[in-house]
Amino acid sequence: MSSPSPVQIREANAHLAALHRRVSDLEQRLEEAEKTVREQAESLIRKDEQLRATTQEITEAKDKEIFFLHEKLCQSEESIHKLNQTIKEKDSLIGQLQHRCQLLDNICKSRPLLDSMLAQMAEAERMGPVRDLGKPTTNSSLTDGESNCSPSRLSNHKDFSLSEDDSDDQELDGVVFGTTV
Repeated sequence: MSSPSPVQIREANAHLAALHRRVSDLEQRLEEAEKTVREQAESLIRKDEQLRATTQEITEAKDKEIFFLHEKLCQSEESIHKLNQTIKEKDSLIGQLQHRCQLLDNICKSRPLLDSMLAQMAEAERMGPVRDLGKPTTNSSLTDGESNCSPSRLSNHKDFSLSEDDSDDQELDGVVFGTTV
């Protein structure tokens, strides 16, 4: 074999030097890429840890808020139940009071008629029994004690007046009238 010529040797050396520079350049770029990848991996690990911590905090805060809201919901439901019971009781009371109010309204509507009737009864009592000139007064059917209108069976008629004007002028002799409503 023949030995290479000096030109071939120089070309081969130049080619080897260029190849060596290219390899060094690629190794440097590889080291830089590996460094970048390492930094990015470390950054991702840190960010992942931060996100896990943040997620844990958010989860704990969410659980606390859910517990608080559940307690508040239970209290609200209990308050609603109590208020509904109170409403039922008040509705029952309102129904009773409405019935009593209606009774009082009816009594008040009937008052003029009762006053008129009592006034007529008082006038009839003042007039006394009817006397027939042909018959003796002792046998009268109005004074024999059987009649409900005889003066002996009626107490003082003024005690029964319902009008306000009459009640100012009367003495009640200790008798108290009233209704239980």
